Amino acid sequence: MSTTKTRQRTIATEATLKGVGLHTGENVTLRFVPAPENHGYAFKRVDLEGEPIIEADANYVVNTQRGTNLEKRGVKIMTSEHVLAALVGMEIDNVLIELDSPEPPILDGSSKFFVEALEKAGIVEQEALRDEYIVKEVISYKDEASGSEITVIPADTYQVTAMVDFGTKVLGTQNATLEKLSDFKEEIADARTFSFLHELEMLLEHGLIKGGDLNNAIVYVDKEISDTTMKKLEKAFKKEKLSVKPNGILDNLVLHQPNEAARHKLLDVIGDLALAGTRIRGKVIANKPGHYVNTLFAKKLSKIIKTEKRNNIPDIDLNKPPLMDVTKIMEMLPHRSPFLLVDKILELSDTHVIGLKNVTMNEPFFVGHFPGAPVMPGVLQLEAMAQTGGILVLTTVPDPENYLTYLLKIDKVRYKQQVVPGDTLIFKLDLMQPIRRGICQMHAKAYANGKLASEAEIMAQIIKVKGD
Repeated sequence: MSTTKTRQRTIATEATLKGVGLHTGENVTLRFVPAPENHGYAFKRVDLEGEPIIEADANYVVNTQRGTNLEKRGVKIMTSEHVLAALVGMEIDNVLIELDSPEPPILDGSSKFFVEALEKAGIVEQEALRDEYIVKEVISYKDEASGSEITVIPADTYQVTAMVDFGTKVLGTQNATLEKLSDFKEEIADARTFSFLHELEMLLEHGLIKGGDLNNAIVYVDKEISDTTMKKLEKAFKKEKLSVKPNGILDNLVLHQPNEAARHKLLDVIGDLALAGTRIRGKVIANKPGHYVNTLFAKKLSKIIKTEKRNNIPDIDLNKPPLMDVTKIMEMLPHRSPFLLVDKILELSDTHVIGLKNVTMNEPFFVGHFPGAPVMPGVLQLEAMAQTGGILVLTTVPDPENYLTYLLKIDKVRYKQQVVPGDTLIFKLDLMQPIRRGICQMHAKAYANGKLASEAEIMAQIIKVKGD
């Protein structure tokens, strides 16, 4: 899998759209504003005192009825998903979205006009590299009540498949797939939101679609329409005459694609998963998606990403030649087999070191340490980390072969998962403060299979034992 990183992007100039909110019916002006590196997506309510900002974050989701609604300190943003989908689809990383109302304009019920506005504004590269979460194992979330399930699996690019089953004659099972984000504009952006007649009647009764008309929502007629209901619809949509076409759609709206409903559900998935806060490299498979399950999955993904960032998993290429192989390591460290526990040094600076050990069944400690279920002893993981840290501190003297490294203190030791034969252990040690009088204090972590296996704070000292 490629690990090449790309640069972050924002827009070159501001872009403005005007319209009405689907549920509020209020006139609204939306303005896309360029934002600095590492800003991400955020909404700014310019109509409120202090112009408060709400970040596009899954933890601010408060309601998913008829859209993904955010709230922070009493300030609300409604139906955020179509705007966010456009930003992700255009591979833009940093934008401030200014609104003078709680809800973006619904426009035609898709992301099409947002995409066009962003394109017109122009897209520019920034200096910082894009932060991307590379999926290494299957992650799933299932809502048992509805049967909705979202899974993400490893893949070389961000891909999305949506599988929907509406259980009605007029609109049954549909699928849609986006193989790569560069296809978003042509294949997904113009897919419009939709509703079933029975839902529409309820929404109208509760005054929830004040900005709706037949140009921004496809209405699937899944039941017989009485004359009374038809008159209500004609009044709500300000139409003299409405009818049901042979394909089961109200009035004369023409579908862009036979599976436009599934494509719109896919669009919603992309917009909702933007709330995870980080680009995703993996294939999302959404079965019967909806805003509720989408945003809960985004929240789960966000938590996993934050945990991995906190664990600071090194992003290294194991195929690159090491800075030091085992022969060079032995020139600095006095340890020898079977007690030399570092095979390679991959990175080395004034403040950190990254080393590697391949754990094999031939390790002598497996003979007596759980031989029926071999697990690398935790104390040897600590020793391996200490040896790696020894390389870091020994680089501070001109004649490291004349020094020995002694442990002074080990603190805050934690073991997170077992290390077994076949694992590749990556050790990362960072100085906690500058080295003084040959004493160094390091935060040490060991990773196996992309997960934190153990960690500790290690204090060591180098002492000259040979030479003048």
